[in-house]
Amino acid sequence: MKTSIIILTYDNLFYSKLCIDSIRKNTRVGTYEIIVVDNNSTDGTVEWLKKQKDIKVIFNKENMGFPKGCNQGINISKGDNILFLNNDVVVTHNWLDNLIKALYSSKNIGAVGAVTNKCSNYQTIDVTYNSLEEMSDFASKYNVSDIRKWEERLRLIGYCFLVKREVVERVGELDEVFTPGNCEDNDYSLRIRREGYRLILCKDTFIHHFGSVSFKKYPQGLKEILDINNSKFKKKWGIDVSYFKMIRKDITAIIKKSKKIHLNILHIGCGAGGTLLDIKNEKPKCNLYGIEENERAVVNTDHFAKIHIGKEGMIKRYPKSFFDYIIVNSYNKNIDYFSSIFKIISVHLKDSGAVIFELPKKEVKLIKNRKNDFFEKGISK
Repeated sequence: MKTSIIILTYDNLFYSKLCIDSIRKNTRVGTYEIIVVDNNSTDGTVEWLKKQKDIKVIFNKENMGFPKGCNQGINISKGDNILFLNNDVVVTHNWLDNLIKALYSSKNIGAVGAVTNKCSNYQTIDVTYNSLEEMSDFASKYNVSDIRKWEERLRLIGYCFLVKREVVERVGELDEVFTPGNCEDNDYSLRIRREGYRLILCKDTFIHHFGSVSFKKYPQGLKEILDINNSKFKKKWGIDVSYFKMIRKDITAIIKKSKKIHLNILHIGCGAGGTLLDIKNEKPKCNLYGIEENERAVVNTDHFAKIHIGKEGMIKRYPKSFFDYIIVNSYNKNIDYFSSIFKIISVHLKDSGAVIFELPKKEVKLIKNRKNDFFEKGISK
């Protein structure tokens, strides 16, 4: 089995050398091919790439952006898998073998990613090192394949994104509407999941990521690019990308403290199900349910949570005294909402159960039983 590793370069030769040298050092010979698409570098990158005999290279005469460059790489690739890898990454011992093992552990896994030191989407781990040598030593001990460290996610960040070729052929290429880049990974994650595949974060595989090196060169700045492409995502799918980004790990932490293995949990206003999926990763034997008004948010979730489309009144379909926890999305709600929704949902809560009100700024309010005097005291956000 061979993996086609696609790397885009736009100047930053120093980082590109580190990345490619780390692949050569830490990846078994014969298991990969390196494809570099250069977007009109002017810092010596072109000259250096021309000297590399083990790399397939496409030289663009202008900066075509990240999605287009990746698609060019796909079109000349020969591997059984496609791996999109940022050039500001340093890979490590066992990295590709671990990712491949997770990718092929199930037919319904479409793509996998690694953890790192610098990334969004909770794809980082808490680690400190003072040099790449120390990082490499850490990763050599850390990168031991372990199925217990594989977590399903709603999306994966594209700095290291490994996809089966069959999935690429089914889903298609990256959407070039997101040129120059950013948010195309959110789009691709959604498209993969819409085809019935799952995404896995391999927390048993660590690589180093310098972070957004190429995009620092764009005049409009990374934030403006993100805002523009988030708007493009919303126009394409009819839903804001934030629905797929929301994971409330503080809520998971509350539920994780329960000594019970089998819990019935309902999330009202669950969005795309990110928090429910996070709970499932931590407590896999829980029975998870959701209610969400926006049907476009709910994609390929039945295997981890039963999510119904509608308003909070749909809770009436559930038995009384059924839930151990009811999570209520309470963003932008006034004080009257809390008392009214509590009256509706409390009859479906076990005597030993609790309601978790999900508030902005990573705040929650926990009510531990039906007779709580919380509403007599009032609340503030």
